[in-house]
Amino acid sequence: MSVSLKGDQPFENVPSVKAKALRINLNEHIYGTFAEIGAGQEVARHFFRSGGASGTIAKTMSAYDKAFSDAIYGHETDSGYVSESRLKKMLDHETKLLEDRMDRKVHPNKMFFTYANTVATIDFAKKYKGHGWMGLKFQTTPKESFSEVHIHVRFHSFDAKAQQESLGLMGLNLIYGAYYKHDQPKKLLKYLYDHIDPAAIEIDTINFSGPLFSKVDNRVMSLELVKNGMTEAVMFGPDGNNILPARVLWKKNILAIRGSFRPVTLVNEDMYLKSKEIILKDKNLNEKNLINLFEITLSNLRSTNGDGDGDVNEKDFMDRAKLLCALGYTVMITNFKEYYKLAEYFSNYTQNQVVLTMGVNNLIEIFDEKYYDNLRGGILEAFGKLFVKNLRVFLYPMRTKEGLIINSNNIHVANKMKNLYKYFKSNKILIDIKKYNENLLKIYSFKVLKKIRNKKSGWEKMLPEEVTNQIKSKKLFGYK
Repeated sequence: MSVSLKGDQPFENVPSVKAKALRINLNEHIYGTFAEIGAGQEVARHFFRSGGASGTIAKTMSAYDKAFSDAIYGHETDSGYVSESRLKKMLDHETKLLEDRMDRKVHPNKMFFTYANTVATIDFAKKYKGHGWMGLKFQTTPKESFSEVHIHVRFHSFDAKAQQESLGLMGLNLIYGAYYKHDQPKKLLKYLYDHIDPAAIEIDTINFSGPLFSKVDNRVMSLELVKNGMTEAVMFGPDGNNILPARVLWKKNILAIRGSFRPVTLVNEDMYLKSKEIILKDKNLNEKNLINLFEITLSNLRSTNGDGDGDVNEKDFMDRAKLLCALGYTVMITNFKEYYKLAEYFSNYTQNQVVLTMGVNNLIEIFDEKYYDNLRGGILEAFGKLFVKNLRVFLYPMRTKEGLIINSNNIHVANKMKNLYKYFKSNKILIDIKKYNENLLKIYSFKVLKKIRNKKSGWEKMLPEEVTNQIKSKKLFGYK
């Protein structure tokens, strides 16, 4: 039997907290378990308080002691207890118990769900604000396979009670949205913040899976997080699934290359390979501890019309994402137009070596005071954040129309910036990429894109072979 969830009231009139919980409780077909570790029964209590919970809640539980938690869900090794691995074990275990204990012959119309979270709120010393994973495994008809939503959150308030309240509300919004807005996942994402101060809690990773979300591309959902201001940076791997930045960046050496990658050219490839070659000359650096990132800023994604302030072209974004993933790269989407914000973000997760590879035009912009009008301390404040310990800039040269090669030795910066520039150059913070391929300096991605769209020949020679193959086979960037 199929149980319809259509005919819902519009979300423009946001239901109250009690109304959401009560609506779930009064649906006789929705039935499930709450398993909450770390922050208490913050989500379940909304359903208990609203009334009518006896027909909805199979059980609620918390396993605060590690020994008890391990006895139920198994031991955690590398990933720890506040992890997606733990969340998945909780969801799978509790869902299996539901199916084992609830006879479908007796309850043919029940739609099962399991909500789980594993959370560490702010510590007593208020040094670490806390973070957590929450997720839902659910079905909207009794016979369908389960779908899932996994979310990672970071707390920004300094009060444990406020953090718990935010968590409880977001969990409630997740369950409500999953049942009544699963067919509009972008809206579901926005409604996770109903009745919550957006500054109190950040969502930096989300993944949808299962039959209800078969048409959802998690890279698009990742982009939505940045567009909606829910986080400043997201990452996704070659498989297209979103990954937790903290887990990937923690105590790593980082090589980050910023670009439009529209499309990836031989220049981009050369920048990456030559940068990596320089880094790996350090005998103390373990390549396994190096993460390579291809970063695209939100302003770049909005600059397809030339102004940087328009809407993001989702098709254009996906063309870039598919291409980078097909090449096996880890992609980062950020709202960091300024490089110092990117450096500051990395410093939250690692004190190891960070390398930013950039072209001459990017470096000129960094030494332009107008770039820092929003900072009270201007360029000096920005440089204090940009050139943190163990950060270096690898500079890829450019060739002028007259054929002059511009590098760190002949780049032009404003007169009052020259001493500052000399300081960073003399201290080997700024390093030229010397073994570059000079024949590539005439390649520009915007020219390649123009050739592709105008059906002009010759663009293939400007791109890595695999990039050309991907563009042609997947009809990317307007190729026909």
